[in-house]
Amino acid sequence: MLGNFFYNETIRKSVIAFGTLFNNINIKKFASDGRSISTVKVPIAYGPMQRFLARIEQQGNFDDNVAITLPRISFELQSYTYDSSRKASPIQKFFFATPGDKKKVKKMFLPVPYDIGFRMSFACKLQDDALQIIEQILPFFQPSYQVTVNMLEGADEKRDIPFTLRNVSFVDEYEGDFSTRRFIQYDLDFVCKTYFYQEVPTDEQGVIKKVQIDYSTNIRAPRAQRYTVTPTATKDYNDDTATNITASVDKTKTLVRVNSAASLSTKTYIEIDKEVMFITEIDGNNVIVKRGQYGSAITEHFDGAIVSQVDAVDSGLIEVGDDFGFSESRSFFGEDGQTFSPQQGQDVENN
Repeated sequence: MLGNFFYNETIRKSVIAFGTLFNNINIKKFASDGRSISTVKVPIAYGPMQRFLARIEQQGNFDDNVAITLPRISFELQSYTYDSSRKASPIQKFFFATPGDKKKVKKMFLPVPYDIGFRMSFACKLQDDALQIIEQILPFFQPSYQVTVNMLEGADEKRDIPFTLRNVSFVDEYEGDFSTRRFIQYDLDFVCKTYFYQEVPTDEQGVIKKVQIDYSTNIRAPRAQRYTVTPTATKDYNDDTATNITASVDKTKTLVRVNSAASLSTKTYIEIDKEVMFITEIDGNNVIVKRGQYGSAITEHFDGAIVSQVDAVDSGLIEVGDDFGFSESRSFFGEDGQTFSPQQGQDVENN
């Protein structure tokens, strides 16, 4: 009824991310003079702490060679709650690049926000062990700690998922006779603010590379003007080396000396070490430029640095998510009796 089978592993990824936060906690034993005599990595496993404590209670002695020892960390998933504070329009869509082809995109509905509740518990025999563990956790949650998670397999859809510490409680069981085992248990409650996605679509769409509008003087009059906008690359994509500089260029200079300016022309863009420049004048092998174009950082360049062209070829290689500029053009018509056909991609005679 709801649709085709899909499984984005959102819950599984959240559980793995949460458990990974606590998989490298250690405790140390110290001699009377303060020397560290041993370091023990605290084991962690998924499951309720009561289960591990029940197994420990069935053991005869803590000194026996057994599989369950203290200290030990456990965690479990406890709840799912819809988070209306992060709600977005249910019909709004977003786009993401297709893996392996940055010029193709897919679109799908925005994900649904949910809060997943986790409880992390740890048990110890000694108070000092418990204090070492808790102090290795609390400083990182203020009250949240963010983990970057790739939400969709096969897609570049990464989100910073916050894990928020909501509550800390502990119990110290020490009452009883000398034969009664003592254990200290801490319980920490967390909330993971994650998102659930629908099925990833299989159809792909190309990136829009041209927008064209025909204007008319009124509804029935013939077209009078065409306005066209195309994207312009703001960096070099194809590493097309045009020449090399023959002298270092500091941050203040606008004169760039090159081996050969034969392949360069005025009113075009070049890129040197990620800095984009606009050529205003060429005199032999001396190139006068405007620095730091398209928001690129003005940096120092050294003798031998590669000069690449930023041209129409690069504009055809723009990838999804990249910044780019625009190139505009206008053309005017008389009474040519034609209109543009989107299906044929050309002007056709009016019927």
